[in-house]
Amino acid sequence: MKKVYIVTGAAGFIGYYTSRALLEAGNTVIGADSVNTYYSPVLKEMRLGKLESLSRESGAEFLFYQGDIADRGFVEQLLSRHPCDCFIHLAAQAGVRYSIDNPRAYGSSNLDGFLNVLEGVRHYKVPHLIFASSSSVYGLNRKVPFSERDFTEHPVSLYAATKKANEVMAHSYSAVYGIPVTGVRFFTVYGPLGRPDMAYFKFAESIMQDRPIQIYNNGDLLRDFTYIDDVVKALLLIAGRPAKPFDGFDPENPLPDRSSVPYRIYNIGNAHPEKLMDFIGILEAQLEKTARKEFLPMQAGDVYITSADTSALESDFGWKPSTSLETGLRQFTDWYKKERIWQLSL
Repeated sequence: MKKVYIVTGAAGFIGYYTSRALLEAGNTVIGADSVNTYYSPVLKEMRLGKLESLSRESGAEFLFYQGDIADRGFVEQLLSRHPCDCFIHLAAQAGVRYSIDNPRAYGSSNLDGFLNVLEGVRHYKVPHLIFASSSSVYGLNRKVPFSERDFTEHPVSLYAATKKANEVMAHSYSAVYGIPVTGVRFFTVYGPLGRPDMAYFKFAESIMQDRPIQIYNNGDLLRDFTYIDDVVKALLLIAGRPAKPFDGFDPENPLPDRSSVPYRIYNIGNAHPEKLMDFIGILEAQLEKTARKEFLPMQAGDVYITSADTSALESDFGWKPSTSLETGLRQFTDWYKKERIWQLSL
């Protein structure tokens, strides 16, 4: 049965691919995005154009609203006009380092905006809310891989703190109002049409323009790079099965990722951390250019390793990541070279 989905952040990287997959399946997608200037709107407009073209070609309906989720009236407008089967909330102020110098942007979008979403979902009785969290919530944790059952009380950036706050806020609304809520912690998502503020994209741009790439902690970092197609497959599986109360919940020994109310948290990662220098080597080979490297110390708000335990997704949904780093980076670099992205004003 075809359904109606509201997707916030639809002009963003994950929001675009999620909306595209839903449209390809014949669903109606109501997209919302502020199209802000945190990074160049050129890519955002490109993504929206592709969604509109797909809608015309496939006959699936895509409606787009430009607005800010921090505006309560905007969120109410979306939900009052478009009763939906699932609300997929991917809009947020992104960026760990940006949060150090621009903290108020995170309070507005990630806290006020998320409260507006929770209130809207409550008042309009949406059957399922999915919201984006982040691997950054694991903060100072050193036990790897990171499990949803680990406690996340030590964030090292305001961005991470707002994502942790979103998880707690979502649980409270699920507890009080019975809303089925699923949070997803993304681990370094990459791919074509991705975010130009992410390291892989910035590296490619610098390599193609013969500028030095900045490599933090002298290159001694590991990241769980997750290809966008794998992420979207997980989101669609989750969208089809709203969270339910956990029958085995023990209030004397509560688990952080599940509850006696309809609330769940899942990691979405590649479950295989890669050395940053190996990642750069693959990127150099596929761009057919050697990077000029500038080695720098660890940056504030950064962590040494991200590594996802994805056994919960595998157990509950049969999901496993299937895209190797070489294949995923080839898809990115093929797009990047074909579109000559480094020549655009991003």
